[in-house]
Amino acid sequence: MDFEKLAVWQRATGLSVIIYKAFSSHKDFGFKDQITRASLSIASNISEGMERQTSKEKCQFLWIAKGSCAELRTQLYIAREINYLEHIFAQNCINEAIEISKMLMGLINKIR
Repeated sequence: MDFEKLAVWQRATGLSVIIYKAFSSHKDFGFKDQITRASLSIASNISEGMERQTSKEKCQFLWIAKGSCAELRTQLYIAREINYLEHIFAQNCINEAIEISKMLMGLINKIR
C-alpha cells in the first residue's frame, strides 16, 4: 500500500503543517527547531517504514514514529504551559497526536 493513502500518514502530515505554521515566526529557535522536527519525524518515519521490505522493518519505523508522537505531545504540553501556544490550540494538537499514536498502534498490530 502507498503510504500516501494511509489515514495515519495524512493526519501526521497535517499535524506537522499546523505545527510549522504555528511556529513560523517564533523567536525561540531552539524550541521551534525541536518541536517542528518532532512533528516532521512522525510522518517521515511512517513513510520510510512503509517502504521497507519486511514487517519487522516496517514496525520498527512505526514505533519510532510513535515515539516522536510522544515527544511532540510533551513539547506541546510545555508550549501550552509557557504560553507559546494558546491553551485550546495546544490541546487540540495534543488530542490529534494522541489519535495518531493510537492509529500507529493499530497499524503496528495489523502488520505484525
